[in-house]
Amino acid sequence: MRQIVLDTETTGLDPKSGHRVIELGCVELEGRALGLSKFHRYLNPQRESDPEALQVHQLSREFLSDKPLFADVAREFLDYVRGAELLIHNANFDVGFLNAELARIGAEPLQSVCKITDTLAVARKLYPGQRVGLDALCRRLEVDNSHRTAHGALLDAELLAEVFLAMTRGQNKLEFDAQTADGTTGDSIEDSALFRVTHSLLRKYASTEELAAHQERLLQLEKKSCGKCVWLR
Repeated sequence: MRQIVLDTETTGLDPKSGHRVIELGCVELEGRALGLSKFHRYLNPQRESDPEALQVHQLSREFLSDKPLFADVAREFLDYVRGAELLIHNANFDVGFLNAELARIGAEPLQSVCKITDTLAVARKLYPGQRVGLDALCRRLEVDNSHRTAHGALLDAELLAEVFLAMTRGQNKLEFDAQTADGTTGDSIEDSALFRVTHSLLRKYASTEELAAHQERLLQLEKKSCGKCVWLR
């Protein structure tokens, strides 16, 4: 499943009060790395931003006045995220705003076209009782956010992508259905035909230099994951 990191900027805090989305930023992850595919649009909200929100995103009504309406980009946006897993920090906020925008034009809610994962919930499980805002996670996971002088949907999506990859580093795994020769499912991979074939293949052992390089890489992962590198346990 494609993974897309998403962030929005809005005119205020509550879509039920008429606040609107003014920026959409999406970046796609490809092979556990930040990919080249992006979706980024500024939007005309047809209203002022609250002063507090304007201070955060610094997108004036004048700047947004010639930008497209959400209705103009909605179909393109839905086609971009359709069938993907959306990774969103504090997903209830962004999804609430996007669903309000979609409802205005009679479009389906976001949950009906893609899977949604709240990276804030992921961070709270990893770091219980600690600060898990995007800036705090960048500091913890050594993600450089020094260029973030104001909030921006695309910039924050790119930072969140790096944070998510750092938080979930080491969690990749291969899963096999251990199917035996008679078509039933075995209790372990050792029961499978795949294991019996690969078990007889030639084994090539790592050299001393390769082992040293591997150990150095594990130590780097240990540092970046704050002591959570499972291969050193």
